[in-house]
Parts: sequence; structure tokens; C-alpha cells
Amino acid sequence: MALTGGIASGKSAVADLLAERGAIIIDADVLAREVVEPGTPGLDAIEARFGAGVLTPDGALDRAALGRIVFADPDARADLESITHPAIRERAEWLRAAAPPGSVVIDVIPLLVEAGLAGRFDTVVVVDTDEETQLARLRARNGLSREDALARLDAQASRERRLAAADLVVENTGDLDALRRRVAVLWGELTRA
Repeated sequence: MALTGGIASGKSAVADLLAERGAIIIDADVLAREVVEPGTPGLDAIEARFGAGVLTPDGALDRAALGRIVFADPDARADLESITHPAIRERAEWLRAAAPPGSVVIDVIPLLVEAGLAGRFDTVVVVDTDEETQLARLRARNGLSREDALARLDAQASRERRLAAADLVVENTGDLDALRRRVAVLWGELTRA
């Protein structure tokens, strides 16, 4: 099963709450960081494509520098995805295979809809929130201007496209207690399946 949602929708909070209930979480964002650590083929390929300007002085990926490039240029973003997505998929497949039998395994994939992966999962859960809430969260979390935050939202699938791919929806416009209640209901649905 897969969990997705737009940037700053609360996917990580939902994943954390599901993990507290016993789910095994395979988070594509975590894997995306792992496959571009210093010394990995992923980071070498990124440097070859985008240049040394996307590296920090100690040789790690400068996410902000790379972000400025790929969120302004769809072709650059596609190039980055062609480097990282295969490595992420390979690692996720390994983790899925290593899960104990009978486990509730949830792949957290922010770009599930954009990558056309919804059909690979028996259940797609979408964490949904309105755009203004996303913008406010994203700006507060990342210190972005409204323009930069909008560019990141615009780089993703629309809310409507994500909801069209959903089997289950977790609305996340309230506080953490409200989200806990919604995740409790979700967990009941997931464990009945």
C-alpha cells in the first residue's frame, strides 16, 4: 500500500502515527537522501549532470542549490528523477522483501501520482489539505518566499489528480489530535483489508 500527498500536507506526520501502530514505513524521502549520500553512485551522477555547484564544501549534496535548479526547470527535474528514482525503487523493493510476513507495509511516496505509480499498489492513501495550508506550512518549515513555495507546489500533481488516485483520504487541516483520530480510523480500515 502507498501513502502520498502534496508537499507539506502532513505525510510524515501520518506515517509516524501509523508507525506507532506497528506499520513498517518505507519512506521515499528517506531513501532519496540515502541514495545521494557522499560516495554513492547517485551523488556522483548528480555532480556529473549538475556540476560541483550542487555540492557543499565537504562534498555532500547541497539540497537548496539543487532545488533552485530543478524547481525552475522541468527538464532538470526529470534528469534528477532519472538518477534517483531507480535507486530509490531498488532500495524500497529490498526493504519490502525484508518485512516479516503479515506486516502492514506502507510506502510513503510523495511523487506517487507524478511518477505514475498508483497502479502498482493495492491501496493508495492520500493525505489531503488545502493549498493555503500547504503554503503556510511550507513557508514556515523551509523559510521560503510565497513565490518559491508556489513553485514547489506547482511542480507537483494537482490536488485533484492526487485525490483521483486515492482509495482512502486522510484530511489534514486541523491539529495533531484531530489527525490522530483520523489515523486511528485509517488504521482500522488498513488492518481489516
